Amino acid sequence: MPVTHPRHRRPVALAASAVLLALTLPALTTTPATATPPAPRPASATADATTPAPAADYYADATGKTGPALKSALHTIISDQTKLSYSAVWEALKVTDQDPRNSGNVVLLYSGLSRSKTLNGGNSGNWNREHVWAQSHGGFGTSAGPGTDLHHLRPEDVQLNSVRGNKDFDNGGSPVTNGGGSLTDSDSFEPRDAVKGDVARMILYMAVRYEGGDSWPDLEPNNSVSNGSVPYHGRLSVLKQWNDEDPPDAGEQRRNELIHSDYQGNRNPFIDHPEWVEAIW
Repeated sequence: MPVTHPRHRRPVALAASAVLLALTLPALTTTPATATPPAPRPASATADATTPAPAADYYADATGKTGPALKSALHTIISDQTKLSYSAVWEALKVTDQDPRNSGNVVLLYSGLSRSKTLNGGNSGNWNREHVWAQSHGGFGTSAGPGTDLHHLRPEDVQLNSVRGNKDFDNGGSPVTNGGGSLTDSDSFEPRDAVKGDVARMILYMAVRYEGGDSWPDLEPNNSVSNGSVPYHGRLSVLKQWNDEDPPDAGEQRRNELIHSDYQGNRNPFIDHPEWVEAIW
């Protein structure tokens, strides 16, 4: 049998050594890119292509902030606002909440029903102006300011509005007649799934916009469902859950844009940046 010469094994040995060396060397790393300010949240995949994104500089003073500093910055930004009269709210809601399938109707918040714009009033079968942050939670009534802020005023059936009353928001309860899947019990109200996130973002907008420095109460969310007439609204833990589970859709984004461009000149930051809910609370 011929003897194999050692030099025939040398290339194999060298290759094996190279592999072992590569495995023992630390991986090369690159210097991470410098962080850039976050762009405004883009419209969701379901949003209409014509839904505009907010101007990049609208939230410039909030960039890089979190917690109380972010809340304070957003309060300053969104407090630059035109105030409507309570009577002007009627006509505004006919635009902001117009049924996209029927321009003669509005969509009611809790029930999801479509109803003629002309049926606004206080009688059975009419729709009226629902204060999502209940008026009695702080006692601001219908005066210009929190009582007429379109970011939390929505059309709703008169009777269903009465069922909700001034209850805090929470999970659970019995089905509400013609409520679109909404539930209620003695101390709380749960809206239908499709608008749970909308409700959460409206409540949290109010808590940022009205901080007690402009003659109105300092509105704040808490984890209670028995707030009565104090300027608090709950239940915060549930509202945060709803914000996560029901992200802003095209209709909510369109509404935010209309309020900004045509009525109040300010935005609900949690529609543009729902992640800021967790950053603050």
